[in-house]
Amino acid sequence: MTQPLTRRGLLAGGAATVVGALAARPTAPTAQASPTAVAEPFDGVHQAGIATPPQAHAVFAGFDLRTGVGKEAIGRLLRLLTDDARRLTGGRPALADTEPELATMPARLTVTFGFGPGLFAAADLESPVRPLPPFKTDQLRKKWGGADLLVQIGSDDTLTLAHALRMIVKDARAFARVRWTQRGFRRSAPSGETQRNLMGQLDGTVNPTDLDGAVWISDGPQWLRGGTTLVLRRIRMKLEEWDATDRVGREFTIGRRLDNGAPLTGRAERDEPDFNALTRVGFPVISEFAHIRRAHVEDPGLRILRRPYNYDEGLSREGRSDSGLLFASYQADIERQFVPIQRRLAEGDLLNEWVTTIGSAVFAIPPGCSPTGWIGDRLLA
Repeated sequence: MTQPLTRRGLLAGGAATVVGALAARPTAPTAQASPTAVAEPFDGVHQAGIATPPQAHAVFAGFDLRTGVGKEAIGRLLRLLTDDARRLTGGRPALADTEPELATMPARLTVTFGFGPGLFAAADLESPVRPLPPFKTDQLRKKWGGADLLVQIGSDDTLTLAHALRMIVKDARAFARVRWTQRGFRRSAPSGETQRNLMGQLDGTVNPTDLDGAVWISDGPQWLRGGTTLVLRRIRMKLEEWDATDRVGREFTIGRRLDNGAPLTGRAERDEPDFNALTRVGFPVISEFAHIRRAHVEDPGLRILRRPYNYDEGLSREGRSDSGLLFASYQADIERQFVPIQRRLAEGDLLNEWVTTIGSAVFAIPPGCSPTGWIGDRLLA
């Protein structure tokens, strides 16, 4: 008779002894009676939460491993958290869930895991990612710096999101402490529509269409193939100063129309910008320092997948906002794809007048796993 899986057995590593074929992720979530019951598959070649259409709400939680936690203990932690995530994303309570009723409506819940350089150091393994080089426009705060382990949670329901985070934190407590949590929101627009950030601009227009070439890793360490990398940047917006800028100035800064996102040389959002177009008096229609021009990448294979979320931490007594963007960038190679773009932005983006990066972290995102596996099993088993 088959014995039920227990939390004790999971921590002992029993789940890692079962070998199964890698399951391909279905192309669409399973629809139930209502939108809050829609479940995104957890298992598959790639982790969910990257190519998944973005949910309305997300939280990025960074953890630092406790002293003495090494490779074997990290493996136990990830077995446990993988089981939690698999159950919760499927609308089932985790093994130690004291509020099981909160798990029944996943609302497209996804849980994605990332490994920071500190996790590799603790496991005595070589890290495939390293901190970004300094950029002159950054004003980084230590509280929003790198972490050993990232857990990215997304859902269309804030109660589901809060419950999943609490469950993950409870089960990680013996192994790691929370370094930061960063909560974000966006419009839950139909798939294919570009979201707007708090400055009113469409954000994420030029995303790659071929994720195999630009996002998913196909070479390098075997354990990382099918995975990707994440750069998470916390960008503070000076919204009061932006409020004082007229529409012409805003569109000149961005290089796009604000109403439909079209480049200043085009009519529709997806039109290719013409950087050679001149005004009647001979000046570039799209400024040399416009955001769209500084961020432009000609080679589709070098584009980054932008999956940003807005944040709003409230108002000061004077009514000034603490708001901005959680800029999540996924790419196969940070050095080849993200860093050159960011260098150009730091050197001469007009938008720098209204935005400041105050947090930065990098993570390796392992591939997905089979229904009997766990995230990171190819590296840590």
